[in-house]
Amino acid sequence: MTQKVAFVTGGSRGIGLAIAKRLIQDGFKVSIVGRNLEHLQEASEKLEATADQLLTIQADVSKREEVFSAVKRTVEVFGDFNVIVNNAGIGPITPIDTITEAQFDEVFRVNVGGVLWGIQAAQEVWKKLGHGGKIINATSQAGVVGNPNLSVYSGTKFAIRGITQTAARDLADEGITVNSYAPGIVRTEMMLDIAHDVGQNAGKDDEWGMQQFVKDITLKRLSEPEEVANVVFFLAGKDSDYITGQTIIVDGGMQFH
Repeated sequence: MTQKVAFVTGGSRGIGLAIAKRLIQDGFKVSIVGRNLEHLQEASEKLEATADQLLTIQADVSKREEVFSAVKRTVEVFGDFNVIVNNAGIGPITPIDTITEAQFDEVFRVNVGGVLWGIQAAQEVWKKLGHGGKIINATSQAGVVGNPNLSVYSGTKFAIRGITQTAARDLADEGITVNSYAPGIVRTEMMLDIAHDVGQNAGKDDEWGMQQFVKDITLKRLSEPEEVANVVFFLAGKDSDYITGQTIIVDGGMQFH
């Protein structure tokens, strides 16, 4: 890469913010995308990056035209584009008998639609730039083995693994690799919300909800966002050039493959 430019969706908080920070530390220019303008501003302050290193864009990844526009804006500002990290996602608790059409539509539009539109937008720009790049998608441990009460979320994450494998085959001739990372239980705002819901549904507190997940981790602790970011950093760099179509599980040993 003559330049290193990355685009990270859901980059204003949690894992996405940690990914942006890790890539900036390695010399990438990074564009982070999020729906919440306040969170983007807070992320910009936390990253402490210079104006020529960081671009923040407010966009909804469930809307194809907004993803395309954000990718094009990234190229306009940084002059190139090399890596897209389709990280944005939502994960509500969904016991089977509670799922609504609106909930189903929202989660699939954000989690699956956001990945598809990111892949399409990246491919279009790389064709114009005359080179390939790296696509990195966020799946989940819940996209490798179904998790209780997460049928909608798990469904989206299983779908992303399939899309990753298919896109890897479809885009290989264009010099594009496509991989995904599957975090386990990560200490993020979203995970704390899930633990709260699990505890509340059982008439217990948040800590009880969190322990329902921790007990299945071989390393007996939650992951920190930075530990997931390190794997994404590997997939974004040259050391992963001969890897495509794969899902790297980062779950502390919740399961072995």
